[in-house]
Amino acid sequence: MKTIGSFVIIVILTLAVTAYFLGCNESQNLNSAKDNPPMHKSLPDIIGSTHVKGMYYLTDKDNLNEGADQLLGMGSRVIKIWFYGKRPEHPEHVYSYNSNWPTVSSLVEGAKLPYFQDFFNKPFTTYIFCVTSLGRRDDYWVNGITLADLQDETRQFYELAKYLLTAYQNTGKTFVLQHWEGDWMARMANPNPFDENTDPAPQVFQNMIAWLNARQAGVNQARLEVGQKGVRVYHAVEVNRVVKTMKEGKPNLIDQVVPYTFVDLVSYSSYDSIFAALDGHPELFAQSIDFIKDHLPSSVVWGRNSVYIGEFGIPENEFSPQQIETIVTNVVETALAKNCPYIMYWQLYCNEPKPGVTIPTWNKDDLRGFWLIRPDGSKTWAYNYFANLCRSGGSN
Repeated sequence: MKTIGSFVIIVILTLAVTAYFLGCNESQNLNSAKDNPPMHKSLPDIIGSTHVKGMYYLTDKDNLNEGADQLLGMGSRVIKIWFYGKRPEHPEHVYSYNSNWPTVSSLVEGAKLPYFQDFFNKPFTTYIFCVTSLGRRDDYWVNGITLADLQDETRQFYELAKYLLTAYQNTGKTFVLQHWEGDWMARMANPNPFDENTDPAPQVFQNMIAWLNARQAGVNQARLEVGQKGVRVYHAVEVNRVVKTMKEGKPNLIDQVVPYTFVDLVSYSSYDSIFAALDGHPELFAQSIDFIKDHLPSSVVWGRNSVYIGEFGIPENEFSPQQIETIVTNVVETALAKNCPYIMYWQLYCNEPKPGVTIPTWNKDDLRGFWLIRPDGSKTWAYNYFANLCRSGGSN
């Protein structure tokens, strides 16, 4: 693939900056924590779960909406899903049960499908999408990115954001568009992409900056044209290797990419810090959030409160009840104290089978146990903990 030169990268970044600052001239300032706080601050609008690629189902409803209804039943009004993203993991692969998904040619066409229309009409206040553009792998940019690629990224995100801002005016809904764990994405050209000790090439970070800013430019353009009239659309970057940078100075997204973007929010997939609570160091998670906050770009919409917990989870079949309680309560209490706008648990139904297991399966011992609801329909301690918090209401 022919890559763009430094001059073109600068041009694209300049366009993104221009789009951002034009957007900030709207009557509703998009970059003011004081004037533009999160629309939803009660606990049901903060605490939620991811629903994607569960290895079982519990009803004859289509899989996407079955899970959504289960989460609403817990009392949560915020949900994270895979829209179109993470390589081939489109809806037909991750919400396949009791469903018949057609192929779509655009993100907007996908959003208009009946399954998604039913989903968006449910009483959620926030929808977090893992989404990447159609027509290419989500991590294609690790090997180079062209001007045409960047223009198409901007176009696709502009079209999706404009549709959401138009179709859901005055609903009070918020849509957050993000990608999958970015530090792993940046390592996809490495022989072992999940080795945190092997650094991505510097050019990969530059490519990712351009990629993210092109996505953000599309969202900014849509907000500028349509405005945010009782509905909001934001764009986020997701980091997942923070501790190595904080403790050892290893290059990762948080220091090499995030400060050079114009994103609205930062999602933290937090497995590199949450388990330290089991070794007597619960403070590592809080320190990691603070470290992310120290590297935020000036474009973030809620100031230092623009970091949300995009993912955390503990497999029930591998940890004791006391260990699960220790981790979950530390994450939730710390994230609330740090004013994180969203806290997303991984996940509603377990997506990780043990080796050799045929799916779907309704045997809980076939799975690792990343769940709020088990294959037999029983609820976990974490489910009841979150349900009690949601019932208590409260505000952040």
